[in-house]
Amino acid sequence: MSKCEQCIIKQFNSLKTLSKEELVRISNCKISKVIKKGAVIFEEGEILGGVYCVRDGICKLTKLSSNGKDQIVKMVVKGDLLGQRSVVTEERSNLQATALNDMEVCFIPKNEILKYLHKNPEFTFDVLKSMANDLREADDIIVNMAQKSVRQRLAETLIYIHDSFGENPDGTLSVLLSREDLANIVGTATESAIRVLSQFKKEGLIATIGKQIKIKDLEGLKRVE
Repeated sequence: MSKCEQCIIKQFNSLKTLSKEELVRISNCKISKVIKKGAVIFEEGEILGGVYCVRDGICKLTKLSSNGKDQIVKMVVKGDLLGQRSVVTEERSNLQATALNDMEVCFIPKNEILKYLHKNPEFTFDVLKSMANDLREADDIIVNMAQKSVRQRLAETLIYIHDSFGENPDGTLSVLLSREDLANIVGTATESAIRVLSQFKKEGLIATIGKQIKIKDLEGLKRVE
């Protein structure tokens, strides 16, 4: 079991601001878990007993819309903390977290997080900055939905996946999202997402190998209107 004070993952989130002694105490009470692909980590409306530090893997945060479809709000990656907003505000979770591939996470009990929020101003400030960044990203999503076409939003999503997660040895995107997931990120119907992907193929911007997507013209995707 990895010890928090020795874990390199903490450098990517607010845990980096804790002292060695504080990290040792967290390490002694955390629970390491393996989450299988497709498993729900926590559900919308759930009362969270702590936060999850993502050691490996990727998950999606979704919000159930009025029409019964899941809207993907964010993708959470290695190094991120999950559930901190609900723990800080002591409210039920506003989102559902689902593993997109096999994940390793460490669960840190709520009372430990709250203790250091009260005791360590540097930790509190870093958590506040992280939550402010999430709010800025949410603002950007609202603007994109209102002002950009489905083609632009889908192109930007493919670029984001490419830049954030890289490629497999065969050049395909390393994160495999279903066509439905891509549509949910963009905020459109699955059929529309499939149609736009077909347009991108005809225009030589992407290629598909089975369900996998390979970007052939990254600069061309950036110019999509």
